[in-house]
Amino acid sequence: MGRFGVLAVSSPDPVLSVAGPLGLAASVGTSLVIDMAGGLRFASGRTLADVAGEGPRLDELSPGRQGVAVIAGGPIPAVDAIAIIEQLAARWPAVVVRVSGEGWPGSTVPVEPLYPGWLAPSDRGAAVWQPVASGTRPPGPGPVLPRLRARTTRQLLAGRMPSRSRWIDAWRQVWSLPWA
Repeated sequence: MGRFGVLAVSSPDPVLSVAGPLGLAASVGTSLVIDMAGGLRFASGRTLADVAGEGPRLDELSPGRQGVAVIAGGPIPAVDAIAIIEQLAARWPAVVVRVSGEGWPGSTVPVEPLYPGWLAPSDRGAAVWQPVASGTRPPGPGPVLPRLRARTTRQLLAGRMPSRSRWIDAWRQVWSLPWA
């Protein structure tokens, strides 16, 4: 089991803001997703705020099984969450933090939809690019993901990890890229 570290994921697109962190986490097999943005209904009952306040339980410090575990952030500011996230990351192979907007002090992977025509994004920095229609070129550096299939989307949004997906496999390269 390799060490991947901690990456945050943010997207202005509501579907990609959920699917992106889960895809990145699933790309390495075993990982922890921390939902600092809120709204993932399949997160466990205990929140990161609970873990920070009460201390982590032994079963939270490392994975008890293979796969993706999800924990809600709870009412804790991102800057106050860093210490407990680093403690968890010391024993988890990978930690993905789902964030929205600004305010995360660590490395953040922006996930941008590639809309066609006048909706196409303008020049910008590095991102992970998700084509929505064919023929749209990314306006900045970063990997372009394959098409996100409806079945994969439905499975991710229902809290189930697809057994095989080119889209999820493509996320693995994101771990080795420099993100600010």
